[in-house]
Amino acid sequence: MVDRLLGRPGEARGDRRAKDGKAKGDGKSRGQSVDPRDAVWHRVQLARNLGRPRTLDLLRDMADEVIELHGDRGFGDDPALVAGWARIDGRRVAFVGQQKGADTDENIRRNFGMPHPEGYRKAMRIMELAERFGLPIVTFVDVPGAHPGPESEERGIAEAIARSIGLMSRLRTPIVAVITGEGGSGGALAIAVGDVVLALENAVYSVISPEGCASILWRTADEAPAAALAMKMSAQDQLELGVIDRVVAEPGEGAHADPRETAKRLRVAIIAELDRLAELPLDELVEARYRRYRALGPYTEVETPEVAPPPSRGIADRLRDLLDPTRWSMGMPLPGSSRRDEPPAHEEV
Repeated sequence: MVDRLLGRPGEARGDRRAKDGKAKGDGKSRGQSVDPRDAVWHRVQLARNLGRPRTLDLLRDMADEVIELHGDRGFGDDPALVAGWARIDGRRVAFVGQQKGADTDENIRRNFGMPHPEGYRKAMRIMELAERFGLPIVTFVDVPGAHPGPESEERGIAEAIARSIGLMSRLRTPIVAVITGEGGSGGALAIAVGDVVLALENAVYSVISPEGCASILWRTADEAPAAALAMKMSAQDQLELGVIDRVVAEPGEGAHADPRETAKRLRVAIIAELDRLAELPLDELVEARYRRYRALGPYTEVETPEVAPPPSRGIADRLRDLLDPTRWSMGMPLPGSSRRDEPPAHEEV
């Protein structure tokens, strides 16, 4: 099954790894094309690069003013998810985004960018305020997945994610979602239900991490590059699938090499989409958003021919079967006959 997903004939894992190693060495020395798995895995590593600009870094370079708000008004504040107000090119917007750390200490403080339930509830509070004030929403997705620990389960992480998805699907204000790094699982989808979904060139977006997928299919995380290729998680693959609407090119070797230029390019793309969405009536905007997500994952229904019901048997036929000596000598009912202990139907009596 896995080989069929990857579009290759079946072969032993050891032979495939040996062949991959040989192909990699030959490619470097002879200038041959790069293995597709290596190309996709390289993008995954770029999406996880510690020097990649985070939500607050991008806002600092693209916005004229940023005001961060804190707390979910229920449990507390979650540093892994930031939210508030910003002014981009004179346009006031609400922003929501996951925030990873640039070093070990900050990553620990921000829980490696994996929000707890109160983080998503803070996001919902800001999004509801944005709808009330008539402000568009811009979300920045960069998360390996929602926090899976027992404290998150105790405080209702699944409910918070589900409610956030439901809220964004019906908000009467424009929403632009941007995949800036690693968009993983429901933790990403919770703030990615937008009218338009943009992605940076080296961003990835998937239902599960490649390591998690490989652990399920191959029972080892070593096959993560093969899983990444099979899941079509790169930005270009997601564009072809219709999951995202536009890929924003990154400068040089990637966003980590020039964060300021990356923010400048994102700023242009976001403003263009906000201007376009502002022209749509709100009823039409919400309806288009509904149709967008209903159209994802289409399938074809095939009609099967109706099978004619068996002809009804009268009381005389059923009595004849009961009295037929051949039937009892064989020790089994004749084809099409009724059970020995089945009484006649009410309408037949």
